[in-house]
This record gives sequence, structure tokens and C-alpha cells, in this order.
Amino acid sequence: MTKQEALPFYVLIPAAGNATRMGGQSLPKPYLKIGEQAVLRHTINRFLAIDGLQGIQVVIQDDHRDLYNEAVHGLNLPPPITGSNTRKSSVYNGLYSFSNVKNDDIILIHDAARPLVQKHDIENLIKTMKTGCHAATLATPVTDTLHRKDGQAIDREKLWAVQTPQAFRLKALLAAHEKFKGDNSFTDDIGLMHAMGHETTYVSGSSSNIKITTPQDFDMVTIMINTQNAAQNDTLTISVSRETRTAGGFDVHAFEAEQSQRPLMLGGVKIDHPLALCGHSDADVVLHAITDAILGTINEGDIGTHFPPSEAKWKDASSDIFLKHAVSLLHKQQGTITFLDVTIMAEEPKIGPHRDAIQHKIAEITGTTKERISIKATTTEKLGFTGRKEGIACQALATITLPAKDNTP
Repeated sequence: MTKQEALPFYVLIPAAGNATRMGGQSLPKPYLKIGEQAVLRHTINRFLAIDGLQGIQVVIQDDHRDLYNEAVHGLNLPPPITGSNTRKSSVYNGLYSFSNVKNDDIILIHDAARPLVQKHDIENLIKTMKTGCHAATLATPVTDTLHRKDGQAIDREKLWAVQTPQAFRLKALLAAHEKFKGDNSFTDDIGLMHAMGHETTYVSGSSSNIKITTPQDFDMVTIMINTQNAAQNDTLTISVSRETRTAGGFDVHAFEAEQSQRPLMLGGVKIDHPLALCGHSDADVVLHAITDAILGTINEGDIGTHFPPSEAKWKDASSDIFLKHAVSLLHKQQGTITFLDVTIMAEEPKIGPHRDAIQHKIAEITGTTKERISIKATTTEKLGFTGRKEGIACQALATITLPAKDNTP
């Protein structure tokens, strides 16, 4: 989004919760440190980089004021607003704290404990508000198989996992808060808008936009932020104490003999094609090849070592599970992905129309950026099984850096 295209917007960050002992520390989540900065500071920094920002207002507990002042030291922010005993009431207090805000101005409400929200996702959310809608939110389609406790499957095709930020026109959101002022059954502001009869626009977000709720979430977010910081400073790091490794991965899957309800998955993206690929999992040949490439760089075997096809629990499993596991093992060795180069070999479907979506999805799963992911496609000139349209093959090369190893025998 260029400066000329940027819509003015305001950000409200509720941080008045009282969750403690995250990651073994007796601190509220927004004030836990990742590197030298608090989670809240990482979150605020995401918005400061976006054109059109008019102001950020944070809602806190009064007894957290010293923690807050330390977290935002050096930033030109207005004094924080005192929150209430519920998130809804805290948002209500925060909305009335903005000055010089007009009824049609855009307000983004974002969880303090989501420090990995992506710049382009925020910009896409703001662009959506250009259409004049009253409410929009970042969300991701549900990809896991869902069951009720009685074992009945739930259709996931119409389900979204809702994230923040959520975007609103100020007047419409204030009206909703006023009408339901005494009702604390709402878990977010989108719910309020639905109760007012307003439709919500769901804007596809990133799976890396994790909300820190458990110690495991905090560990994962810490790894991802450290990885991004290491990638930005990679040249210096490599020259001092890191080594570079490259490894390859290769995978093949045949098309199913006839149509089924399974989708064709390539690079974590559902592709419109009459036939899916055969496999014990979802048979995503692209993610499988990348997974093996990353495992190769750290000498951790192959995908079958960690996810044996003989185990029923991996039946129809989403392959992003495998790739996330490989990236997690890489991070445990303090490794950083430098570049992924992927070549898909298929007569059909055509990959070009899906290249951008595949890059975006792989970036989400691996916690890196699209600029570090190359997606290429080729046919085999009608030769071999791919030429006969019997299946798809994929080759991936992963280049990573990690702390230099001692080569002494």
C-alpha cells in the first residue's frame, strides 16, 4: 500500500488482562520479554511501520503502569487508559479515549499478545474497509478435521479461525457497545457487530499470527521472532560464527484413479483439479519435498523417520504438520532458513496461477518471508509418469545457516 493509497486508521490494544506465569515467569503476557523487548513492544512495532497510522491507544491495568512504561519507553504514545474487569469493558473505555476521531474513521482492535501479525495482512484488512463495510477481521480457514465429543464430524468448509486485528467504523462499533453494555457474553467485537445485524468480511491472514495463550505458544513466538531477527542480520552472523548448509528433498505422488472428496493440495494450498494425489497423509508433494530438504540440512533423517506411514494417526494428516516439525527441529539447533528453491514437475495443473498463494502459505508455515521462497514449475515434455499425467513430482533445495560446528574428529 503506497502512502497515497493509505487510509487513515487508529489502533486500540487491550492489554488489561491478568494472565500470569507464562513461560514460568510471574508476569502478565504483554510484559514478558522476547529478546530485549516486551511482547507488547513487539506488537506495537508492527503497527508503527504502516502508512496511515493516526494513533495507538493501549488499555492497561493501573498496577501494571510501571511495566507498561518500561515496555514503551522511547515511543511517542498517549497515556494508557485504565481497563476494566472484562475485555469488552476495557475496549469500551479505550474507544472513548480517542480524540479527534470521526464516526466513519477506521479503528483496529488488536490483541496485545499477538506480536507476529504481518504488515501485508494489516494493510489488506485496511484496504477491505475501503468498500464501506462496518466490520472486517483477519482469519484463517480451519484446516484440521473437527469432531464433536460424540464423534460426529463437523463440516470445516465454512469455518474460520478468527484472529485480530479486527477493523470497524467507529460509530457502528460504539453503537454496538452501547446497546450491549451490560452483556459480557461476547468474546470479541465481531460478535457484537453480528448481534447488531452487520455482516463481517473475513480477510485471509497468516497462521503465524499466533496469540500467546500457553507457555508453548510463547516458546514458538520467541523462536519465530528470533528467526526473523537473525535473518535480518544474517550477513553479520554468518561472518562471525555461523555456517551455511544446503540439502535437497524429492517426493512423488500419483494421482488417484478417480475423483474423491479429497482436495489436491500443493504447497499447503487447495488446488481446483478433478483428481487428488494418493498418499497416507494429504499427499502434498511440495511440502513433503521441502520437509525432507530441511531435515537433510540438520541430518535428521527424512519425513518417514518422524511420521511413519504405518501409523494410523497420520492418515489424511495436513502436511503443514510435517513441515512445522522440521522447522522446529531446525530452530532447536538455532538454525535459520536462508532460501527455499522448489521445482514442481507436472503436466497439470498449471502452477503459475497458484504461485503467489503457495509462496505465501510456505512463508506462513516456515516463519520466513516470500522473498526467500522460489517456486518454479516445469513439464517433462510428456515423458515419464508426469508426462502421462499420472502424478506430480517435486524437488526442493533448502539453504540454511546455523552455529558453526567444531570439525575436530
